[in-house]
Amino acid sequence: MKNKVPVSTIMTQNVIKLHLNDDLTRAEKLFKHNKIRHIPVVDNNKIVGMLSYTDLLRISFVDAVDDESDTVDAMVYNMFTVEQVMAKKLVTISPDTTIKETAEILSKKEFHALPVCLGEVLVGIVTTTDLIKYLIDQYK
Repeated sequence: MKNKVPVSTIMTQNVIKLHLNDDLTRAEKLFKHNKIRHIPVVDNNKIVGMLSYTDLLRISFVDAVDDESDTVDAMVYNMFTVEQVMAKKLVTISPDTTIKETAEILSKKEFHALPVCLGEVLVGIVTTTDLIKYLIDQYK
């Protein structure tokens, strides 16, 4: 297996993002429509937080197994802002961080996605799923 492969080779570059002024109803629609579990939150393209689908489930009464439902308990979502629910203390990596270093970070933390940034500017996202797919490709 290659040791020095940069994470930029496996990261998602066209990142679906939220902005601080977006509401949680929009966030849920993005999660469900795109079948994703993590959305970086930006303010003028600068990373300010990360929202996970689990974060939404913690505050909502939406049934976790009903991913096909388009109904949202808007009243619950209107009680909170994206900024209140998102994770703010982020670990970020740069595009030249190796895949091995990325895997080490994710294996030691409680989260499953890392924003990839140049300085504070978001340029990508890498998830544990990206790492698993990379690992599977190594065995082809």
